[in-house]
Amino acid sequence: MTEHAISPPTPVTLPVLGEPVVFPVRRILCVGRNYAAHRAEMGGDDRDPPFFFAKPADALVGAGAEVAYPPLTQDLHHEVELVVALASGGADVPVDQALALVFGYAVGFDLTRRDLQAAAKDKGHPWDAAKGFDQSAPISAIRRWSGPTPQGRISATVNGQARQDAVVSDMIWNVAEIIAQASRLWRLAPGDLIFTGTPEGVGPIARGDLVQGAVEGVGELSFKVV
Repeated sequence: MTEHAISPPTPVTLPVLGEPVVFPVRRILCVGRNYAAHRAEMGGDDRDPPFFFAKPADALVGAGAEVAYPPLTQDLHHEVELVVALASGGADVPVDQALALVFGYAVGFDLTRRDLQAAAKDKGHPWDAAKGFDQSAPISAIRRWSGPTPQGRISATVNGQARQDAVVSDMIWNVAEIIAQASRLWRLAPGDLIFTGTPEGVGPIARGDLVQGAVEGVGELSFKVV
């Protein structure tokens, strides 16, 4: 048997709400600009389809955690999102079969170093440093789900003050369409998470802030920036 040259990394897992099991995470895909009003506030064109970027699995941090303010930024932003957890995968999945891949849903935040993102955009560079840093993906426990997708309220507050407030049904691409499109770009697999985009109202957070998010019927999430 071949031995590891170094100690292997600890697998990333998430709790499943109300169950004595954990969900092993393979990778994180994220959809950009999937709510029309957010696209407008970021200067996008409503005719453009949403696009994908990625975060590493070890960017995840559980509910109730303290999230360290990341280095090399003066403009850290919150973006609350509905997260899809996949129980199965495949390539070129038809839209009408896409929901059969879903294990459940969670509430997540896509934290963004907005100043680094803006600088990368100006130079045509990738966004990795702006999106994929340590603890950049706070997430709740996963709620196992069957049937129609969540459509209700999605919201975020900072220190009790409302920042984001919309409904999931406002998404430009729905969950089935997102999964189908992602499967055209990658072969999806069990353990994949997809952050489905954020509504309008994104804004800065600072050390000491308490950030809370919720998706109706799915769950709630809170974390403190330190």
